[in-house]
Parts: sequence; C-alpha cells; structure tokens
Amino acid sequence: MTTITSPVSPERVTDASAADLATGKAVTLLQRVLLPRSGDPLKVRALYVDESGAGTKRVTSRSRSEASVAPGNEVSFATYFNAFPASYWRRWTVLQTVVLGMRVSGPGRIDVYRSKADGSIIHVTGATTSGDERVLEFELDLTPFEDGGWYWFDVTADDAPLVVHEASWSAAQAPQQDTRLSIGICTYNRPTDCVAALAALADDPVVAGVISKVIVADQGNKKVRDDAGFAAASAGLGDKLMLVEQGNLGGSGGFSRTMYEMLENTDATHHILLDDDVQLEPDSIARAYAFARFTKAPMLVGGQMLALQDRSVLHTMGEVVAREKFFWRAAPNTEYAHDFAKESLRESPDLHRRIDVDYTGWWMCLIPRQAIEQLGLALPLFIKWDDAEYGIRAGEHGFPTATLPGVAVWHLSWSDKDDTAGWQAYFHTRNRLVAAALHTPYKRGGRLLLDTFKFDLKFLIMLQYATAALHHRAYEDFLAGPERLFPILPTALPTALEHQGDYPDGRVVGSSSDLPLPSMGAIKAEKFMKPPTTPLTIGRTLLAALVHNLRPPKADTAERPEINISAQDARWFLLSRLDSATVGTADGRGVTFRRREPDTFWRMLNHSARVHVRLLREFPKLKKQYREHMQQLTSPESWRQAFNGELRGE
Repeated sequence: MTTITSPVSPERVTDASAADLATGKAVTLLQRVLLPRSGDPLKVRALYVDESGAGTKRVTSRSRSEASVAPGNEVSFATYFNAFPASYWRRWTVLQTVVLGMRVSGPGRIDVYRSKADGSIIHVTGATTSGDERVLEFELDLTPFEDGGWYWFDVTADDAPLVVHEASWSAAQAPQQDTRLSIGICTYNRPTDCVAALAALADDPVVAGVISKVIVADQGNKKVRDDAGFAAASAGLGDKLMLVEQGNLGGSGGFSRTMYEMLENTDATHHILLDDDVQLEPDSIARAYAFARFTKAPMLVGGQMLALQDRSVLHTMGEVVAREKFFWRAAPNTEYAHDFAKESLRESPDLHRRIDVDYTGWWMCLIPRQAIEQLGLALPLFIKWDDAEYGIRAGEHGFPTATLPGVAVWHLSWSDKDDTAGWQAYFHTRNRLVAAALHTPYKRGGRLLLDTFKFDLKFLIMLQYATAALHHRAYEDFLAGPERLFPILPTALPTALEHQGDYPDGRVVGSSSDLPLPSMGAIKAEKFMKPPTTPLTIGRTLLAALVHNLRPPKADTAERPEINISAQDARWFLLSRLDSATVGTADGRGVTFRRREPDTFWRMLNHSARVHVRLLREFPKLKKQYREHMQQLTSPESWRQAFNGELRGE
C-alpha cells in the first residue's frame, strides 16, 4: 500500500518528520541550486549565496552544485538565482506544490523559509542533519503565494562543515504533454560572443539535454563559422546546430529567421530567442523551458536582464507599455538598477511582489510554437519595438507574458549607451508609431503625438539637429504606410547612418582636447546647472530657450566650445542657454561638438509642427491601414520573400 504524504503546511511550526523528508517525491527538475563560477567577482556571488551572516568565513565549493559551509556559520540561499519564485509558479502554472530536494552531509540544520508579497519572512520547516550523508525532500505548498513571495533555504553548520552536495527545486509530477525546445540566436558581427553562447549551451549537460535544435541567424560579414572556437562549439552541439547566413535585416529579421526555420524545419514546441551580446547563466534556459512546460495555457516566458558591466545589478523586474502615450516603462511597483550586492533579496521588500508585464525583452524570450503559428513572426522593424509589439500582440490574442525572476542573462546595460539619440533614434521613433498604430486604444494615439513633438523640441533645444532630422525621416516613412516597411528593411540602417552625419552633433570627435579650451569659466557654468522644478520656472526656461534662438550665436562659438559637458550633465535647461558645447558620449569614448544654428532650429521646429498636424489628421486612417496589413507584415511567407531579397525597394 502506497503512503501519500501532504505537502508541508506553510503554517506549521515543528521540524519536518521522517515521512515529510522521505525521498521519491521529486519527478521533474525545475531549477538547480547553483554556486558561482570559479573566478567570479564577489559582486556576482551575491546572486547565488547570501553570506551576510557568515562572519569572516565564506561558503566554499568544489563545483557549481556543491556548497560547504564552514563550522559555526550560517549561509542563506535567499538569492536571485537560488530562491524559488513561488508566486509566479502559483499564478501561471498547474503546480500546487514544489519539492526542495538536497543531498547533504555534516552536522547542522536546514531551514526552509517563505516570504509574503510585502517581503515579510516566515519560517516554514526545517531538519537537523548529522555527519552522515542523507537525501532530504521537502514538498512545499504553493497556495499562499497568490500576490507574491519566494521559497528559499538556509544552511547552518555546527562544529564541522555542513556540505550541500547538490540541491534543486522540482515538480512532483510530469508535464502533461510532450515538448521540445529550440533556441534562436540572432547575431551580427559578434562571432566570438555567439560562439561563447553556443559553447555555454553545449557544455552544460542538463541544458544540452533539453535542447533539440539551436538555430543561428548570422547576418554579419564577420562570420561565426570563421571564429577560432566555432569548431569545438559546433562539435559539442552536433546535428542540433543549424547555422543560417543572410543579409543584415536587424534583430527583427534575424529573430524572424530563427522562428521561420523553427516552424519549417523542426518539431519544437517552444522557441527561445537569445541575443548574441549576452553572457549566459545556462540554467536559465532550462528554467524557462521547465516553466513553460507546466503553464496553464501557452504563454511567453521572458528572462530578466542583469548588467554586464556591473553584474549584480538587475535592470528591472518587468516592463509595460503606457498606452496613453505608447511608451515603455518599468512596471508599477518596480525600480530600475537594483544591486543585489548592496541589498539582498531578504532586504528588498519590493522584489517579493509578483510583477505582471506587457512584454519581455528579446535578450531572452521563450515563445510557444502555438503562439508563433497564430501570431506570425516579428514586424519588419529592423530594431527597436519588435519585442514590445510582439508581447502586446500576443496578449491581445490570449497569450500572456511572464518575466520570470531567477531566469536571466547578463547584457550590456542601457547606461553605457544612449540609443535615443543618433541613428537609433530613427528606429525608436518610426517603430513606436507603427506599434501604436497597431495597438493603441485611442483614435489619434492619445498623448503619443504630443510626446513625439515634445521630444523634437527637446532635441532641438539641446542642439541635436541630427537626431531631430532622423525623427522627421521616421515620420515620413511611417506616413508612407505599411507597404514601405519590407522594401526599406535592408536599407534603413545605412540610410540612417548616412544622414546621422548631416549635422555636427551626429559626428563624434575623439576627445574635447582635440578642440580649443572652453570659453566659459567653471563658476559661470555652474549657475546654469540648476534645474527648473516648478511649472513657472520650467515655462520661463523654455521661453528663454526660444528667445535665445532668435539671436545669432556669438562669433567664436562655432570653433571654440563655450563649455565641456559630461553625458550625465547634458540637460535641456543647460544646453538651451548655450551657443556651443562639447558633450561626452554615453560610453565615454568621445564627444560631439554641438553648435547652435538658429535658422536650422526654426526650420526644423516648423517642419515638426507641420508634420505633427498631418500625423494627427491622418492617424485614424493610418491605424486602419497598418491593422489591415498586420497579417501580411508578419506572415512566414512575407518573411521568406524578404530573406530571399524579393521585397527590396527600388
């Protein structure tokens, strides 16, 4: 006769009984408990182990699965990669319990905790260990996690080391359906990074075991196949690797190619899009796939983004699109740039809420085959807004999105680049308008067009005429209608790059030292740095900026900057008062020499006003046109023609 045990109640106060700890409950692996890689910096350790109570000694490990806690110390696994995001599994999956399993030896204790949505911590259960090696399995209830909360465990060593040889979170059941996973990597002239990602997938046996196909869309002229490490990475994946080479159609074209090949040449049920400029925590692949196998209905599962330059920093827990002006933002109750090395998970109440999102970035995003078959591929946008639009499109068709904590890649942080200026501004602006035309609930876009006009005015005041000109090109291409998107897809980038240099602010100089010393003293410049904070002072500053552009610039400012400004200080209220300035680039590699040109200012502001009147007038008609063309813009057949160069413009 089989004995059926109930999951450990979250309200119990006693230690787990022998029956509670009996093995055999874990059926399907969901998430491995991992240690940092050998040589990882101290900041990265905070993502795996909370050693704040460990005194001067730290947990040591001989592998990524083993943790040895020194005598007399306590270590918590309430960390980004090792705690279990129970509220997400409670909300989106069929699971009612989760099994925490581990193999341990040495004297001490294992204690299991949970949190509530407000971050408060509750002890759930625990067990005492002796010197002998034993296997423990705690089956834990997922019921009390409707609004938020995590599970984790702490390890306390007595008078000798306590070793956790391996630990994991598992389901007590198997998925109801047979599933298969493919990976799609879009790459452009980053062969070494792409090969590193392939090697990471191949070298982890658990991850390699769940992958049926890896599709690489190589769009560059520095070929992945020519990289020194490609042969080894390819051998590791064997016939699972499919390498496809094509012209540069941007992220939307590269990812669409991997989706297309997945549909046409594999039987995969789920497809993960993966950027080429990321560093992988390989278990994130297995975790996202495990989550998708147990969801109540097909849905998109996204990975979060950790900063590659500051690796304990989380970009955000999730993002949404504010429909009233159709612009992305952090989801409510979230923050940007949380640093786990400064504040652990236990010290961060806001990280315990479940965060619902509109979309997830395509640095890592799982999409079920059923969704791709119903929704089609990406829009032909080249870059920017393809991921956000797809998430919104999916939601409108009944496919929700979850951005799952503990599933993440390290990606170049936005703080190291300003992609709202320069050539990328064209794609930001045009594609935002396209996405809004397809999905805004407002007849004329709500506050969208007021916002784009404000951006134009801001960039003109900040002496960024090249960026404003690219905005205007974006408006014209949007007004040309949906039929223009595919024909200009291969040429949009070179065209934007060509016109970026039409104005001085679009040309990067190596250093401010390559130009004459600034004419304005530091004390005078300091007076301009105080920002206006009230509607009255903001209005006065804006009016002064307009009046300033009625006057000709001082004679020597075309050759000699008035001031050198760092990237973080380049604010509209400062630049609006100047005739010229050097401004550092976001990556710190150079400067742009911005010069005030009153004739250009008024000509471009006048053009912006006129084109916005036209946009406002024609927006209802454009909405109808873009929505009628949605199927044509996203169909595999249209993309097949684009891959073959059959949809190019004249």
